[in-house]
Amino acid sequence: MKQRLLVMNGQCSMQQEDQGQWRNVKVEKARGVKPGIYNIYTANKADKTKEYSGVILYADKTTVYQQVGKGQYITHDRTDFAKLPETGETKSISYSADGKAVVSEAALGQKQSRKI
Repeated sequence: MKQRLLVMNGQCSMQQEDQGQWRNVKVEKARGVKPGIYNIYTANKADKTKEYSGVILYADKTTVYQQVGKGQYITHDRTDFAKLPETGETKSISYSADGKAVVSEAALGQKQSRKI
């Protein structure tokens, strides 16, 4: 089953493919997720030995989806979180020795600035 997020006009639509057509399953506020089409059906399951930094796109009953690069998505089990991260925020997710998710603020990358 293919799923994608369509974000535009402040709305986030979860869509599923049905006989070649995309159908809306759920519509809610975008909550800071940038407009675009996110093909989350291409997501890979999180490797609990690694750390992932990126925007939290969506959370459903079983899964938390995180964008870790352009067109790259990771899924985390919702049961691994003591408290779910907020949708639209950039977070860094790693796992403790007992397999529970540890959420922290993502490190800021280098910023480019222009001198006047």
